[in-house]
Amino acid sequence: MSRQTRRTFLKRAAASAGVAATFTIAGTKASGKVLGANDTIRLCVAGINGRGRNHLDAFASMDDVQVTHLVDPDSRLFESRAESVRKRDRMLPKCHQDIREALDDKQLDAVSVASTNHWHSLLTVWSCQAGKDVYVEKPCSHNVFEGRKCVEAARKYKCIVQHGTQQRSSGGRAAEMAAIHAGKYGKLLVSKAYCCKPRWSIGFKEPKAPPKELDFNLWLGPAPMQKYHENLVHYNWHWFWDTGNGDMGNQGVHEMDVARWGVKDSTLPKSVWGMGGRWVDGPDFKDQGETPNMELCVYDYGETLVVFETRGLVNKHKDFPFKVANEFYTTEGVIRGGKFQPKTGGKTYDVEIEPVHVTDGGAFGSFIKCVRSRKVEEVNGEIEQAHYSAALCHLGNISYRLGEQVPFSQKPPGTGDNEQIAESFETIKANIQAIGVDLGKATYKLGPVLKFDPEKEKFIGNAAADKLLTREYRKPFVVPENV
Repeated sequence: MSRQTRRTFLKRAAASAGVAATFTIAGTKASGKVLGANDTIRLCVAGINGRGRNHLDAFASMDDVQVTHLVDPDSRLFESRAESVRKRDRMLPKCHQDIREALDDKQLDAVSVASTNHWHSLLTVWSCQAGKDVYVEKPCSHNVFEGRKCVEAARKYKCIVQHGTQQRSSGGRAAEMAAIHAGKYGKLLVSKAYCCKPRWSIGFKEPKAPPKELDFNLWLGPAPMQKYHENLVHYNWHWFWDTGNGDMGNQGVHEMDVARWGVKDSTLPKSVWGMGGRWVDGPDFKDQGETPNMELCVYDYGETLVVFETRGLVNKHKDFPFKVANEFYTTEGVIRGGKFQPKTGGKTYDVEIEPVHVTDGGAFGSFIKCVRSRKVEEVNGEIEQAHYSAALCHLGNISYRLGEQVPFSQKPPGTGDNEQIAESFETIKANIQAIGVDLGKATYKLGPVLKFDPEKEKFIGNAAADKLLTREYRKPFVVPENV
């Protein structure tokens, strides 16, 4: 499907009067036409609850951008969201439960994806196949296979695809990464990230009939058919493996992206292991959620380790507050919060940085600029970088899911050799104790150390782990092997 002005579209329509155009998810290709500064970009927002509201508000407020389509399986959202767009854009968008109806529109230029995680990649691939550029929320994939398919689709159909890891649009963060890469503060040994937000009990919701306005079959999409319950729709789907990736693939992917960014020219690691568990409201830790809310994952990049600490039992105890951050431990000291603390114990001072170019306009504005220019190299958080950072979340979760319950007296790998790993393990233990768990009786899940081939994007000698790199798709909601 080529990009075209309205005048061109009408001429072609007149020439083929009486012939109905239908959209097929295959064989289409973007033309790569550069849109002028005065051409209106017509955009669809897919997923209009929660984060999707930020998408539609941002794009509808831009000059020469029209939000022409809204997509969500839950039609209860249509009236309020469409009116929100009308107030900004002075027009009512078309509303659809099925994205394929919007992709039929040859005048549609771009799709902004803010759906559930398990839909992100399929919406991206389908949109690229239809010749539409894509802004896709984090994580760009629900599993490693899907992320690579998004990259392939973007390349094949010459589409601009940008990821919702907004720190890639920060010139200050980019400059800090450049300083780390240059070795101005020593060689990077450990790139450590924290995702510590309140993730307590979600309780239990009994199966029931879905609301009549919700197309639950469409909502499930690639996921297995299952019974509806209210812990799935609209937010707690994050804590179920069929639809989410835990907090590491929710808030954590932002910090994971920065942690990997700090490791110069990095893609995927040589090995990974993960540990953790799900504790909620005390020693009797059970609720309906499946993903861990306490997790530690370690990734081996050779000279550098990436250490990721996720703790959801925060903000109820003074010793365990909210913490979302990145730290960079070097041979000379540590960088945190834009400041450098030398190992020698000298005075902490600001990291000296040189300006680094990023496309301006913030995450959403920079995307629109690249839709116009067609310059893939100007995209902040381009899809291949997005794939690698999202994949790290998935790899850590795979080790965790393959783990076995062990006593807390058994330490995970590296705690005797690496101060940052040991510190995270001890903090997790103390945090769990603070809610009344007896560590002498409790256990945690310790995953295996999984060797990984970054080029093939496969595990080495572990079929069980390879199986979790993808999923069984429910037809017709299949992320294709050949995009």
